[in-house]
Amino acid sequence: MPQQELAKTFKRTRRNLKENAFLFQQLVNRDFQQKYKRTILGMAWSVLSPLCQLLVMMFVFKNLFGRAVNHYVIYMFAGNIVWSYFSDSTNMGMSSLMNNSGVISKINVPKYLFLLSQNVSSLINFGLTIIIFFFFCVIDGITFTPAMFMLWYPVLCLVIMNIGIGMVLSALFVFFRDIQYLYRIFLTILNYLCAIFYTLDHFTPAVQKLFLANPVYANIRYWRIVVLEGHIPSLQYHLLLAFYALFFLAVGAVFYKKYNHRFIYYF
Repeated sequence: MPQQELAKTFKRTRRNLKENAFLFQQLVNRDFQQKYKRTILGMAWSVLSPLCQLLVMMFVFKNLFGRAVNHYVIYMFAGNIVWSYFSDSTNMGMSSLMNNSGVISKINVPKYLFLLSQNVSSLINFGLTIIIFFFFCVIDGITFTPAMFMLWYPVLCLVIMNIGIGMVLSALFVFFRDIQYLYRIFLTILNYLCAIFYTLDHFTPAVQKLFLANPVYANIRYWRIVVLEGHIPSLQYHLLLAFYALFFLAVGAVFYKKYNHRFIYYF
């Protein structure tokens, strides 16, 4: 997409968001409320769900992989919260168009608003789990350093990347319902390639670098470098995360632009 076209798209998106600010706010409120509708604990599940996953994984894997790893619980928790946010955001994004097909077919609004509202809902959940993560850091004796203020960067890159992937998945889901089952299989495979509960120490340096081809692991690794090692990754590492974010966003934007007017015929 040419630079001028990108600039026009950005301006048009910003204008649409401004014009539909009230609708967007209502969509975010609705999505967040629907997620915990008729549940006793409500929003507490945002914290309890990843926490229960962490406890199960800690019980299963600590004796297998955690003996030689300092602050293994934090090591695993960092991977778990990033993975949970990625998985939740992209899964919810995939069904964003179909779940709102009744509204889209009646009201002429930018279709990506529904995807963005789902992502904001997932981001709120992610923010709550980050609070619990830092609480665990305090308990585990992690030293808080100025480098931790840079954690906004991988979060921003992950948000942008999730929106781009969500655009691709939601567009494909309109035409091919099988994508939901294929994506679940893909997520299962990808989960084991994110080194959430194991370390890469027993791999060769070449294989360790190969893991960085996985954008989710690259984001997880950033968190671990900052929190566990106490320093900010290199400029090249920042550029790598930015590349993943902008690449998937560009691909998603192309999908939406190409198939935007065809969605209505498949609802």
